[in-house]
Amino acid sequence: MNQFKVLVLDPVNEEGLKELVDHPNYGVDVHIGLAEEEILNIVHGYQALIVRSQTQITETIIQYARNLKVIARAGAGVDNIDVDAATKYGVIVINAPDGNTISATEHTMAMMLALTRQIPAAHKALSEGKWDRKKYKGTEMYGKVLGIIGVGKIGFGVAKRAQSFGMRVIAFDPYLSDEKAQEAEIEKMEVEEIASNADFLTVHTPLTPQTTGIVGESFFARAKPGLKIVNVARGGIIDETALLSALDEGKIEGAALDVFEEEPPSNKKLLGHPRIVVTPHLGASTVEAQEKVATSVSREIIDILENDTVIHAVNAPRMGDTINDELKPYINIATHMGGVAIQLMNRPPSEVKLKYHGELALDDTSLLTRSFVANMLKPHLGETVNIINALYLLQEQDVTYKVEKRGKAHGYSNYLEVELLNGEESLTLGASVLNGYGERIVKINDFQVDIKPTNHLLFINHLDRPGIIGEMGITLGRYNVNIASMQLGRTDAGGSALLSLSLDQSVNQEAMDELGQIEGFHNLKQVDLS
Repeated sequence: MNQFKVLVLDPVNEEGLKELVDHPNYGVDVHIGLAEEEILNIVHGYQALIVRSQTQITETIIQYARNLKVIARAGAGVDNIDVDAATKYGVIVINAPDGNTISATEHTMAMMLALTRQIPAAHKALSEGKWDRKKYKGTEMYGKVLGIIGVGKIGFGVAKRAQSFGMRVIAFDPYLSDEKAQEAEIEKMEVEEIASNADFLTVHTPLTPQTTGIVGESFFARAKPGLKIVNVARGGIIDETALLSALDEGKIEGAALDVFEEEPPSNKKLLGHPRIVVTPHLGASTVEAQEKVATSVSREIIDILENDTVIHAVNAPRMGDTINDELKPYINIATHMGGVAIQLMNRPPSEVKLKYHGELALDDTSLLTRSFVANMLKPHLGETVNIINALYLLQEQDVTYKVEKRGKAHGYSNYLEVELLNGEESLTLGASVLNGYGERIVKINDFQVDIKPTNHLLFINHLDRPGIIGEMGITLGRYNVNIASMQLGRTDAGGSALLSLSLDQSVNQEAMDELGQIEGFHNLKQVDLS
C-alpha cells in the first residue's frame, strides 16, 4: 500500500513524473481539467498536489485538503496558488525555477538573432510573395558589445553563447564578484555605462522594486545609437512606454520581447511595431524544459515527504509553538536588521558574519540567521526569497557567511551583531531586545545608537557642528516630512556623527538632494522597511 498520495491536476510531462510513479511509496493520480467543486470532493486524501498554470489552488481547496503537505508548481511561477493560504495552513509551496535555464538562454539567443537579421518580417514578406532582399539587410553580432543586466544562471549562459559568436560581454549584477566576472571574461559595469557602451542588451533579473523599469527613459537617453534590446525575463523590467518612445524617436534600433507588463498583452502599438519582435512567453516552452521542471518537483516532493529537505520553497511553513517565546522578538529584529543592512550598503556583501551573544547563543539561532539573510536578499532577488531557501540562494550568489556564538553580551542579556563586507566597504549593526522597550538597533559601525526599526528611517553621516540639525529640520518641514523621533550618535564634540531619524513618511529625491547640500552632511541613506 502506498504511503503517500500525489494528485496531478494539470498536464505535466510524463517522463518527468516517472520517479514518483515508479516509487514504491507513492501513488500518483492524474485528473486534468477539474472544476474546484470536483477537486474538493477528492483532495482530502492527498499529501501532494502538482499543477502548472491552469488550475487555481484556492484557500478553499487547501483548507479541505486536510492531509496536504506540499503544493508543487511544475514551472517557475506560483501566481495560480494562494501562497498565503498555504502558509497559513502549514503547507509548503515549491516550484522549479532552474528547469527552464537552458530553454530561456537559447530563446534569448534566438530572439537576438531574429531581431538582428529581421527574420520575422522577412518571413512574413516572402510568405506573402514579396521578394525584397535589400529591405531586410541585417547586422552581424560578431565584434559587437552585449550588455547583460542580471548575471545568474541564465545570464551566464547567454554570456557564454554570445562569446562564442565573437561578442564582447559587459554586465551589471550587484552580486557579481570580480573573480567570477574575470573567470567568465565579463567586464563589470554600472547600468548607465552599459547603456552607453552596448550594441545589444538583454535582461535576466527578477522583477523587484529595484529592477522595475531599470531599462527606462534615463537608460534610453544614454543609449548607444543602434542599440537592440531583448527581454526573456519578466515584463516590467523594461518600461514599455519609454521603449516605444525610444524606438519612435530613433534612440534605439529595435527590441525583441517574450514577456510583457500585462499578459496577454493588449498594447497593439507595441505588438505591431515594425521594429519589435514578439513571442507569447515561450522562454520555458520546450519539451526538455517541461521534463526538467516535472522531474525537479517530483524529486523535491520525495525529499520533503521523506527527508524534510526543502530547496525551492516559495513560502515558509508556520512556526507553530516550536519557537521559544523569548526568541520570537529576535526573529523580528533579525529580519529588520537584514532590511536595514542591505539598504545602508552601496553594494551587496560578499561576506556576512553573524554573532550571537548572551543567553541567545544557547538557543538554536538558525531561524534568526535565515530571517536576516532572507530580508537582506529580497531587494535584489524578489519576494521568492524566504527563510526556507535563504541560505541556498545566498550560496548561489557566492556570498559566504559565518556564525559565531559567545556567552557574554557586554551590557545586554542578549545581543546580536552582523557584519557585512565587500571589497569596497564594511558595515556593522548591533541589536538587542530591551525589557519594556522592545527591539532596538544599538550600534551602527562605531556609533552607539538607540533606534527602534520603523517603516521609514533616514541615516545621515555628518560633521558635528552647531545649527546643522536645525537646517535639516527646516528642509524636511518644507517637504511636509514629519520626524517621529531622532537620535544622534557621535565620536566626540565637533567630530564625526551619525544622525538617525524615524519618519512618518518617505523622503522624495528632491528633498534628499537638498539635504545633501547642507554643509557637513554626507552619505545620506534612506531605509524603507514597509
